[in-house]
Amino acid sequence: MGLGRAVGSMQAIGLATYKEWLVYRSHMAVSIFVGPVYFLTQYFIWNAVYDGGTGQINGFTLEQILAYFGVVTVVNYFIYDSADWNLQMLVRSGQYVTFALRPMPHWVYALAQKLGHRSLGFLIEFVPIFFLFLFVFGIKLVPANWLWAIVSIVLSFLMNFIVNYCVGLTAFWIVRAEGVRRVIMLIKDISAGVFIPLTFFPEWTQKLLFFLPFQFITYVPSRVFIGEYELAGYSMTIPAIVALQAVVTAIMFGIMLLLCRQAMRRFTGVGV
Repeated sequence: MGLGRAVGSMQAIGLATYKEWLVYRSHMAVSIFVGPVYFLTQYFIWNAVYDGGTGQINGFTLEQILAYFGVVTVVNYFIYDSADWNLQMLVRSGQYVTFALRPMPHWVYALAQKLGHRSLGFLIEFVPIFFLFLFVFGIKLVPANWLWAIVSIVLSFLMNFIVNYCVGLTAFWIVRAEGVRRVIMLIKDISAGVFIPLTFFPEWTQKLLFFLPFQFITYVPSRVFIGEYELAGYSMTIPAIVALQAVVTAIMFGIMLLLCRQAMRRFTGVGV
């Protein structure tokens, strides 16, 4: 399939997904309540930890750590992905065979769906939450540098899809992969800094997390948004960490393609 034809097909799939979810927009809108509840939980916890003080803990002031979790919340709305669950269901049911016979690789189809789904999510989830944080919680989610923040979030968008799709590919080796998927996704969220900034982990753990790809999903774009990056004693400029994020994303993309090739050799088309 040529590049122009592939782009055209992705646009059509993305638009179809957008229209499909537009019909069920109330279902998506319910998730608006999830972000504020998550943030309020963090707000009460960290206010108690800092005890209303103005000092720093692991390089964060109270204001900075609340801004961090505000950014984490809105970024996660933008990069949300369920490629792992969708792919595993297709493999288990045997419906993946319809994609195996098509000229377009399934990962391209899944990425196009994600683009369409998140385009609607940007309007229904991201924008309302952004203004809610601004006017209700007083969290001004303005990046230190718009260009680097946008590039980092886009790379985060791709990295989250790649990691989730790789998790979904485990269904080709483990038929009942739901338990494995849940464990891996929990590890991913912890290692990405969703629940706590990575600088709060012990030093040896930080060094391990520095060399894993998960930090580039949430922690790195959040720190780029704030305007400074530090982990495991390594301080990097924003352009440097974004460049590293791009390199790691490219490497993970290559690993995903390799796993896709190996998975196709195992696919039998039999549903469970």
